[in-house]
Amino acid sequence: MALYGNIRTINIITIFLVMVFFSCNNSLKEVQDLNMASYGPVSIAENINTKYTDSGRLTSVLVSPKMYNFTNNKFPYYEFPNGIDLTLFDDKLNKNTVIADRAVVYSQTDLIDLKGNVVLTTAANDTLFTDQLFYDQEKQWLFTNFPVKFRTKDYLTNGNGFDSNKNVTNAQVIEVTGRIFIDD
Repeated sequence: MALYGNIRTINIITIFLVMVFFSCNNSLKEVQDLNMASYGPVSIAENINTKYTDSGRLTSVLVSPKMYNFTNNKFPYYEFPNGIDLTLFDDKLNKNTVIADRAVVYSQTDLIDLKGNVVLTTAANDTLFTDQLFYDQEKQWLFTNFPVKFRTKDYLTNGNGFDSNKNVTNAQVIEVTGRIFIDD
């Protein structure tokens, strides 16, 4: 009887293992997709100071206290949750600076989404204030459809959007809601 009990136990274990083995029907691709799902950043970096060049010429400098790398997502991005300081250089090395409370850089679209207390200061000392500003790195274009205040040497212009080249030499406030002449 002891031999029959051992064989029965072995058969039960074998049946259980076969059921477990064949019940797992995920393909390798499905398992890889699970691993690539967004459960958190791939890496976290602190005290970022990145310089970008084009043909040996410095084009921008990005400084931030923290960066999260979410390139494991289907739509990869880098997030700067504690603010960003971005300096853009023109062909004559004049600089425009942008600061924001938060930023997201989308890898596939070359788009930078700057959010929260965004301040753009130009080489000519013109200043743009808004809650969100986008920078298209490929087209080298700044834009938003959020309310803006744009201060130049002579005017303070309020509006519901902004559009400009990266040098802010072709800046335009969209849907102007008010304009005040500044007399020094």
